[in-house]
Amino acid sequence: MNTETVSNILPKERVPKPKWLRVKLPTGKKYTELRGLVDKYNLNTICTSGSCPNMGECWGEGTATFMILGNICTRSCGFCGVKTGRPESIDWDEPEKVARSIKIMNIKHAVLTSVDRDDLKDMGSIMWAETVKAVRRMNPKTTLETLIPDFQGIEQHIDRIIDVAPEVVSHNIETVRRLTREVRIQAKYDRSLGVLKYLKQQGQRRTKSGIMLGLGETREEVIETLHDLKSNEVDVITIGQYLQPSKKHLPVKQFISPEQFDEYKQIALGLGFRHVESSALVRSSYHAQKHIH
Repeated sequence: MNTETVSNILPKERVPKPKWLRVKLPTGKKYTELRGLVDKYNLNTICTSGSCPNMGECWGEGTATFMILGNICTRSCGFCGVKTGRPESIDWDEPEKVARSIKIMNIKHAVLTSVDRDDLKDMGSIMWAETVKAVRRMNPKTTLETLIPDFQGIEQHIDRIIDVAPEVVSHNIETVRRLTREVRIQAKYDRSLGVLKYLKQQGQRRTKSGIMLGLGETREEVIETLHDLKSNEVDVITIGQYLQPSKKHLPVKQFISPEQFDEYKQIALGLGFRHVESSALVRSSYHAQKHIH
């Protein structure tokens, strides 16, 4: 057996996590109180199901993220830990359940997100609108961010989100143009930009997007993506480190240094974004309550 064959069967060496990615366990009175409520009432927050590193900090500030339309996605993105397959039927009681969870937890700012539901004629947009309405009825003082799928770019579905007027509408570009086909298999870079631009053109006050780094993108490609988002009138941008959910998902190609994250933040601010979050542990909803102003 030659050395080339040997090297091919040896496991690829994983890039070790740097020290700046170490996360402290969530603590604090507010976190402990909310954790107890989540467990007692079996509340479904993506903060807990996704083991978000910022859960303690966000909950302490009265912010939480809720996922609607089930937990099985019709798409199979190479970066995402959500299960792929045939989703279950819609639970039309879900809007009230989410609204009640927000009330029980006394959430000041709620982020709503969902799986992709390409199996539905309306792609889940009616459930989206009904959930926002239910949250507003039960929690009139709670502000809302909706982190939406692309709805295949169909304006009729996007209009349902615009009509219920959440304070922020977010849609993540996720990665640079070159890597989109590999990272977001059924998504399209320009379609996502089109969704963001359409939101603004139809009067949405605050739009937002996010990109994760470490998938093999270059510095020039990241800067190009920031330019693309700004030229499509996006107000808020989050930039974070990609972390591999399992061995089946795309590997981490590199860990971005704090200095590089800071440089991207300064570049984004220089382009005119209203608010920029950029560091290794940033996720889409990090400091979400600050993005409404």
